[in-house]
Amino acid sequence: MAITNWAGNVTFTAPDVLRPRSLDQLRAMVGRTPKVHALGAGHSFSLVADSPALVTLDGLPAEVEIDSARATARVSAGIRYAELARGLDARGFALANLASLPHITVAGAVATGTHGSGSRNGALATSVAGIEMITADGDLVAFGPEETSGSVVALGALGVVSTLVLTLVPSFTIRQWVYENMPRAELDARFEEIFASGYSVSVFTTWRDPGNLDQVWVKHRADDGWTVPDRWHGARLADGQRHPVPGMPPGYTTAQGGAEGPWHERLPHFRPDFTPSAGDELQTEYLLPRDQAVAALAALDGLAPRIAPVLLVSELRTVAADDQWLSPCYGRETAAIHFTWRKDPAAVNALLPAIEERLAPLRPRPHWGKLFTLPAAQIRASYPRLEEFGRLMTSYDPAGKFRNSFAGAIVP
Repeated sequence: MAITNWAGNVTFTAPDVLRPRSLDQLRAMVGRTPKVHALGAGHSFSLVADSPALVTLDGLPAEVEIDSARATARVSAGIRYAELARGLDARGFALANLASLPHITVAGAVATGTHGSGSRNGALATSVAGIEMITADGDLVAFGPEETSGSVVALGALGVVSTLVLTLVPSFTIRQWVYENMPRAELDARFEEIFASGYSVSVFTTWRDPGNLDQVWVKHRADDGWTVPDRWHGARLADGQRHPVPGMPPGYTTAQGGAEGPWHERLPHFRPDFTPSAGDELQTEYLLPRDQAVAALAALDGLAPRIAPVLLVSELRTVAADDQWLSPCYGRETAAIHFTWRKDPAAVNALLPAIEERLAPLRPRPHWGKLFTLPAAQIRASYPRLEEFGRLMTSYDPAGKFRNSFAGAIVP
């Protein structure tokens, strides 16, 4: 039976998936397999995880060891954020940031540069203070805090990560509100102000009316004293629960309307007991310098008649700069333009080059786990530490056991 990703748009080369039940089994499998790659939750839409052999960590014990004195947690790589977050919160701890989906694995999310949201919040990889990894010979090696910049957002190309050490913060609560119909001109005029106004802010548009933004989701820490206006930057407060995709059941989303709840039940957009769709979608995302966000939207305005028929929804977010060599947020305050497409691969693939051509002067970086057609040379030019990562990859995996066609096309 063919192995596919969650969306079904990728059929992996591997005929089956290796499923170790212990760390020793994992080391033995990796050591004896000529070409292998770790597979997380399968929520990537690109070929980032493809390999003649795949190994999953979901059969290994899900372990979380909290060091309260250091405010860190040592966690098994295959654990999903929803399970991890519940355990941390029960002990009075939190992660500073979460992605919109809590269903993804920790190791897969950080390896692909998945980022979450918030102008002052770093991407998920910035919480990683150390990793343990199985290298090509089946050896277990550790990377400390001083080595994580090159080894966390690594596309699975250095080895199979078995354990991560995450930096924690005290647990906190969040209130979430949705506003509707913000004038696009207001966002253009006050982009930084709007996105800095909450702990996490997301703007959703269907591109059907380029002068109007459908929804703005504002997530505030419950202790920040924010007063909730009925009208905010020209948008009106929603009168009930909303889903970002028109027509989808709003009950799939995390509680809105200002209901206070723990960080892990508000920072994601979607509840862990529901998947946001049945996989009938494709996704693309480009991350740009934040000061170029308004110019990026203007550059895409002319494509709105082509984008809207293929689109389910588009999301705009901001993320803080980081020092992870292969992070799309490396070295620059970032704005992300995300597209959730209808599951029409031909139409999406025909449209992406036009989008990328419009964004090219603004130095876009694609999300590694989503669809893009940017030339490898253009991607390489936007990552100043890429050659350094290539040397690191060669030193840990000289025979290229973990180097698949995806990484091989990009990393020199």
